[in-house]
Amino acid sequence: MTILERRDTNAVAHLTMNAPERLNALSDEMLAALQTALAEIAQDNTVRAVVLSGTGKAFCAGHDLKQMTAGRQNEDGGKAYFKDLFTRCATMMQSIQKLPQPVIAQVHGIATAAGCQLVATCDMAVAAEGTRFGVNGVNIGLFCSTPMVALSRNIGRKHAMEMLTTGQFITAERAEALGLINRVVPEADLAATTTALAETVASKLGLAVKIGKEAFYEQLQKPLAEAYDYTGDVMVENMLWRETEAGIAAFLNKETPTWDQ
Repeated sequence: MTILERRDTNAVAHLTMNAPERLNALSDEMLAALQTALAEIAQDNTVRAVVLSGTGKAFCAGHDLKQMTAGRQNEDGGKAYFKDLFTRCATMMQSIQKLPQPVIAQVHGIATAAGCQLVATCDMAVAAEGTRFGVNGVNIGLFCSTPMVALSRNIGRKHAMEMLTTGQFITAERAEALGLINRVVPEADLAATTTALAETVASKLGLAVKIGKEAFYEQLQKPLAEAYDYTGDVMVENMLWRETEAGIAAFLNKETPTWDQ
């Protein structure tokens, strides 16, 4: 059984976490598979969008607690293993946002702890009705400090702090209201809705989406005036492309632009 499956259709790479017996936990093997797949997709010019989903009852239940418990058997009580684990996980999460192509989470069942972090890290997310989200590590005495990084960059501080300190789950509808996900749909429509969103993104000029995604995250880290200076330079570069010139000409001629990239 492949722990992470990939299927490409219509310029969209569908990545499916396939460890249902462990609720698609971010085990050492899953993290490695995701990191490898993201690196491959980053170099694949035929892919313009990515959908990330999970098999079984859950999208992702966070870190693999059995592996973490086994790590405690080391002479240092697991300190080196835990440090390496959280570093590898952070690297994978950052790889999603550094990826040239937008990544859309297709979420069902539950997304907890680092699984909720994964949803928050993706560029967009669609969830099925009945999905629950939580950063519930505090319930077992482990504050979700690394998931907090992504969560607090998606929703308001007070809402994030409430989730982190109570360990309570929120519904998909509440997650949408808070800005954690884009939309909620019936579970029967989840795959089709997410795919349609991905294919809409994939229909755009890939080079423009790539430069735009990079600029989106870069400008968020800058003061207002610097953000405008930076994005102004990005738009100048974008405007000088022949593909953009062709796209504008097509619009003015009331035609549909077509691109190779």
